[in-house]
Amino acid sequence: MINRRDFIKQTGLAVSAASFGLAGFNSPKAKDYKMGLQLFTIRAPMAEDPKLALKTIAGFGYQDTETYGYDGEKKEFYGMPATDFKKVLEDNSLVSTSGHYDFIKYFNGSSEDLMRYTDQSIVGAHALNQKYITWPWLDPESRSIEKFKILSDKLNLIGERVNKAGLGFAYHNHDFEFIDHNGEIGYDIILQNTDPELVKLQIDLYWVAHSSPVTAHELFMKAPGRFVMWHIKDMDKVTRDYSEMGNGSIDYTKILPDATLSGMEYYYIEQGGNFAQNPIQSVKESATYFKKNLINLFA
Repeated sequence: MINRRDFIKQTGLAVSAASFGLAGFNSPKAKDYKMGLQLFTIRAPMAEDPKLALKTIAGFGYQDTETYGYDGEKKEFYGMPATDFKKVLEDNSLVSTSGHYDFIKYFNGSSEDLMRYTDQSIVGAHALNQKYITWPWLDPESRSIEKFKILSDKLNLIGERVNKAGLGFAYHNHDFEFIDHNGEIGYDIILQNTDPELVKLQIDLYWVAHSSPVTAHELFMKAPGRFVMWHIKDMDKVTRDYSEMGNGSIDYTKILPDATLSGMEYYYIEQGGNFAQNPIQSVKESATYFKKNLINLFA
């Protein structure tokens, strides 16, 4: 846990950065961003034939990927040794800048087990030349305010280990971080009790639009420069479920210009389900819409 004095100091620096246009933040220019895809979107095709799936999405214009499901014991991605998987990416002119790693399996275990898995994840991330290791999920039993406080300590611990290995570490949100627990919100606890130098944020813009009491812009103003990765997906206008880009209700023309304010380095289009036809068709439609209507709005 960081102390109150340090938190006030960090908050003051953040406000100062916002006031002066974030001149100190070194975000890539819009032209440097690669269109990314969180591979969980196409988990069924990846399970059936990952080589074909990756070749197919590369044909749609995706250049970057975010992995999930790394087997730390076997050092495998999607049933392939990490080095073989990297070769498949390279053969299709793809990179992988982040991975979702299964830290939740070790949340209630010993620090030794958590650090062992962290080290395994570092090996996997280095094998793919990823820039970030991301904590992606909390199970239902781990979403109380007390657990968020414990989580913050663990995030700091992992972040220190990952940073020493030359990688970045980030936390990914869903909806449950924004639940009000008698005036306390899990996401605020993460923001306030993790070291911003060790723990960055991967913001899921769908879940912010779906469940957060404040807008993405307001979150960016709370911690400018800290939201180094974005998950971009749309929300069905009626059911509020996932939807293909352009079919939903989230106005990305108002969000994408905040890329520099937020500190965004990488983004990944994602659709967790509710596919109009199938996941491959959905990521194709999302890519087409994004390239035509949104990709030039990053600022």
